Amino acid sequence: MTSYYEIYRGSSIGMSLTDALDDLISTGAITPPLALRVLAQFDKSVTEALPKFVKPKATLKGHLKNYNNYAEVWTLDVRNPTFKMESNEVVSADRVKIVAVPSKHSNEAAEAGKK
Repeated sequence: MTSYYEIYRGSSIGMSLTDALDDLISTGAITPPLALRVLAQFDKSVTEALPKFVKPKATLKGHLKNYNNYAEVWTLDVRNPTFKMESNEVVSADRVKIVAVPSKHSNEAAEAGKK
C-alpha cells in the first residue's frame, strides 16, 4: 500500500474535513477508524488530483524569511509574496508557507537513474 503525505490536512479544506469528522465521531455517527480511512482517502485524492487539474504556472517574488530541508521535505516561509500567473494576474499575500515534497514521478526517475 502506498502512503501519502498528510500535508493537505493543514489546508482550510483539510481542517474543515477534520472538524466535520470530529463532530461525527462525537455524535456516534461514525467510528474513529472510519474517520482515519476517510482522512487517508483525502490524502490520496488531493495528491492525485492536484497534478491532473491544476496546471497554471506562476512566478513568485517575496522575502524568504525561513527555509528548512528535513528528510527531503522543503519548507519555505515567504513574506510579502507576489505571484504573477501565466494569465498576468497578480496575487499578493502577507505570508505564504510552501511545503515541497518529492513527487512519485521524481522518485521513479531517481530510481531509474541508479540502474
